[in-house]
Amino acid sequence: MQRYLKPTRAVISILMLLAIGFTFLDFSDSLPVAWYNRILFLQLVPSAIKFMQTAAHGMAISAYGFIVILVLTLLFGRVYCSYVCPLGIFQDIITWFSGKTNRGVKKKCFRFATAQNRLRYTVLAVVILSLFTGSIALLNVMEPYSNFGRFTSGIFRPVYVAGNNLLVKIFESMGSYALYPVTIARANPFTLIIPLVMLALVVWLSFSRGRLYCNTVCPVGAFLGLVSKASLFKVKIEQPKCNRCGSCMFACKAQCIDVKNQSVDFSRCVGCGNCMKVCDKNSIGYALCTSKKNNLTAETRTDSSRRRFIASSMLLISALSSFSVKSLAQSRSRIEAPGDKTPAPGSGIGTGNEAVDKLYHVTPPGSISHDNFLNACTACHLCVSACPTDVLKPSFLEYGLFGIMQPFMDYRVSFCNFECVKCSEVCPSGAILPLTVEQKITTQTGKVRFVENNCIVYTDKTSCGSCSEHCPTQAVTMAPYIGELTIPKINTDICVGCGACEYACPVTPYKAIIVDGNPVHAIAQKPVQEELKEKPLEDFPF
Repeated sequence: MQRYLKPTRAVISILMLLAIGFTFLDFSDSLPVAWYNRILFLQLVPSAIKFMQTAAHGMAISAYGFIVILVLTLLFGRVYCSYVCPLGIFQDIITWFSGKTNRGVKKKCFRFATAQNRLRYTVLAVVILSLFTGSIALLNVMEPYSNFGRFTSGIFRPVYVAGNNLLVKIFESMGSYALYPVTIARANPFTLIIPLVMLALVVWLSFSRGRLYCNTVCPVGAFLGLVSKASLFKVKIEQPKCNRCGSCMFACKAQCIDVKNQSVDFSRCVGCGNCMKVCDKNSIGYALCTSKKNNLTAETRTDSSRRRFIASSMLLISALSSFSVKSLAQSRSRIEAPGDKTPAPGSGIGTGNEAVDKLYHVTPPGSISHDNFLNACTACHLCVSACPTDVLKPSFLEYGLFGIMQPFMDYRVSFCNFECVKCSEVCPSGAILPLTVEQKITTQTGKVRFVENNCIVYTDKTSCGSCSEHCPTQAVTMAPYIGELTIPKINTDICVGCGACEYACPVTPYKAIIVDGNPVHAIAQKPVQEELKEKPLEDFPF
């Protein structure tokens, strides 16, 4: 029966990879919100962070996907890495491809390799310790789901869109208009450095050594490896049946089967089923772990493994809790901090035709505050892919070095639709909490600031008004200036920080009107709408 584990796993993992990949590639907004929630529900790190986020902000706790993964790991080991993790499945495809293109010399095979435990557990320890400092930056660089998201969003998606645009031209030449062209979103090229380096590392390790990345670099793999030591069912070799042919060892992409000692390092096994598929003697497979000693040579007792699992789990949960609670505390303290107030117009900041620096860059609506967003966003870039106006861009140094790759609202290239809540619907980590349209239209992510000395009405005595025309709340209006000229007048109380005015401003190189992000999101006042007085109808003149 276990011989069918590999084909079953292959079907499930391919479907999972296609489903997750399409959430990043879809540019037609054809996927329902439920798709995102269900497909990404079992991603370990985003689910765990979302669980902590919803608990820290007093909201209903519904993100328990990571608990399901931990239970499955306690039962069958690291099945997450082969069935659910998109980066792990991507590595399997690269490994399979390398076996098919090995210059025709021989089919790719593996041999048992000693576990690099010092390296893998050092990486895990450093990542966990970094969480206690309140920074999620290191976890963002190493976390497998977010890495796959950045690969797909920043590298594969432009290729996908370019392919669509090529098909559009081909179809149009044949008189068919079933497809439509899509503009390729531009981003700072420096934000692609980390994704390109990580992609090269993953491809190289997978092509040459199978799952070496998972068992040496990935902190999630190291953590689940610790958990799997306490698993109820483990892959074992039945010594009387095994003839030491080595077929299972050569098929093991995790390089964790020691045929000489007839043992399996289950902390590195990803439950792919390759070994069971190739074994003619049916001597290897899952077995109930009832003895006090594992099949792994010199392995500690089961009770000790479970204690290590509990200790490591509590350490990880404590680390995640620490930055979530810290984020909430910082958000509350920011509300009372007088130094965080956005300067009023005419304060002298950014005068003249010089660069105008923003005090804070705008974080997406639903992110509550800068601290909350930076401490919970895993930089998977799903919101970047889903944003219909492409206003969300990966940051370079907009949030500082430790906020690199986390999205920000780039009003130089676009603006936030007034009634759009897409990013809050798709975020898997709780960095952007769900908003209704009613909540969104009064959420103040930032405040408008007018720099008069940069405005062409002031400098060139030319009429404009683009900022006022595009403002959805009329926080920017035009007031009498000189003669028939009018100049922008702002009302920060009703501004929601959507950036439409900044995007529409034609002044270059420095905008005359910008939006400063609120360190803590506030509630904007609703604009007063004047009632239209109906004029009495005149009698028909004849």
